[in-house]
Amino acid sequence: MKIPVFRTALVTTASFLPISLLLLIIFLVVYSWPAIQYNQFHFLWTNDWNLGNLYGNPVTVNGHQIMPGAKYGIWFLVVGTVASSVLAMLIAMPIAIGAAYFLSEGIRKTWAGPLSLFVDLLAAIPSVVYGLWGYALLVPLFGHTIFPFMATTFSFIPFLNGEAGSGYGLLTSAFVLAVMIIPLISATLRESILMTEPALKEAGLSLGLNRLEVFWHIVLPKLRTVLIGVGILALGRALGETMAVLMVSGNALNYLPNNIYAPISTMAAFIASQLDSALQDPTNMAVEALSEIALVLLLITVVVNIAARMMLWMAKVR
Repeated sequence: MKIPVFRTALVTTASFLPISLLLLIIFLVVYSWPAIQYNQFHFLWTNDWNLGNLYGNPVTVNGHQIMPGAKYGIWFLVVGTVASSVLAMLIAMPIAIGAAYFLSEGIRKTWAGPLSLFVDLLAAIPSVVYGLWGYALLVPLFGHTIFPFMATTFSFIPFLNGEAGSGYGLLTSAFVLAVMIIPLISATLRESILMTEPALKEAGLSLGLNRLEVFWHIVLPKLRTVLIGVGILALGRALGETMAVLMVSGNALNYLPNNIYAPISTMAAFIASQLDSALQDPTNMAVEALSEIALVLLLITVVVNIAARMMLWMAKVR
């Protein structure tokens, strides 16, 4: 029997990524299963993360050994992760679309190449560099100047009023995340604009539209699928970002933001910041609870991608 080597190799290679995702989910479920059994669903809805007395003797609660006073609730992490990522997308999308249009249609080709390369290089900068930039420049600037001005000027708008804070917090985290994902969105969209059929643009111009109107009413709707796809990729990057957010978020514990300037903490950053302390737990329940956070973050990412697939499917049906 002749074995189709190329076809077999192609199927094996294509199956690697979904199998890896499935194995990762299985590993997180198995490793964090004791924490899942102990925490149950209130793990998601409570703000009560406490490793307990790590110098005490373990106690048995509902058949599981934990440290005295240990509690695990991550609602503040869910809110911080989703709020910072969504706000980052709201900031990044208009800027990225404008940059893509400018680099593809609004500038001479001799300048477009070098500027496009510069934008692409921004995507290659390590996240810790963005975090250091945010810590050294944005936090003092926002905390001393911009946030007090915004809190005073927009005091009549809910969630923009109240205490301006120290510069660490939700808006700072979202701004850093936005700067990180703008190059990803802009580069993909720019290439798609350049590949759009010239006949479509010429048809719009012949109807009396200017170049900006052609882009807004003809080119951009045609690239809706591309925009949704790259938007989901950017949102996934924002949801999983660790070091940059850790350095500018304020690392709030058991605290929900009452305005846009308040300190927050995200799931990925919280895992990185708490792992060293969790390793001191002799029962290992703290590490297993952190693994449960990682599982929740992974499931949120999967749900976001499924929602994006459904949006693309609905767009094709229409």
